[in-house]
Amino acid sequence: MPRELILSLDGHEIAVQLVKLEREKLYGEVEIEAFDEKGKPAALKVLASDGKTLINKGGTALVTVNEDGDSISRTELVALDEDNQKIKPVESSFGKPNILKRATVDDYLSQMVKTTYVLQPTPGSDIEFLYDHLSAEQIYSFPFSYRGGLEFDNAYLLGKGDSAFMVVGKQAELQFVRLNQASKLDSVEDAEISADDLSFGLL
Repeated sequence: MPRELILSLDGHEIAVQLVKLEREKLYGEVEIEAFDEKGKPAALKVLASDGKTLINKGGTALVTVNEDGDSISRTELVALDEDNQKIKPVESSFGKPNILKRATVDDYLSQMVKTTYVLQPTPGSDIEFLYDHLSAEQIYSFPFSYRGGLEFDNAYLLGKGDSAFMVVGKQAELQFVRLNQASKLDSVEDAEISADDLSFGLL
């Protein structure tokens, strides 16, 4: 059963479920199959560093090691900030009310989109209140984390009629660049070479 996300707007709590909007569902997908000269399906393998050993799919793995090269569990890792201070993890956004705040179009357009969800009401939840506000060309946002972690993403709610979407992303660091001074590029013509400048002694 999909997890329940609680949205709080002007004191109204709305329970919704997230349905991930995937490109394959919109446009379909294409699967490419490769076969060898005998008509057998070709499989992707990894060539080992010795240049002759082929490793099947699933035959490699990643491991985390310490400075001594010993394997350690990811649960032993601690995230630190630039000041070498421990970063407090954030909680998942599910299971608690998430207060929606007004956002601007510029805020929304400056996002690097990671995931898009369709909001569907849970049984017994009244989502019409949210539909009415989104249909009035309002955009709302709140900090969102699916499983919890080191930091929140930005979630923006927008929609029209009886459709509501949640777009999750990160703030883009935009830098506007311009020329401080315009320069003129002069074309340099080849200098005329006289017969006196030619030397035939090297021929």
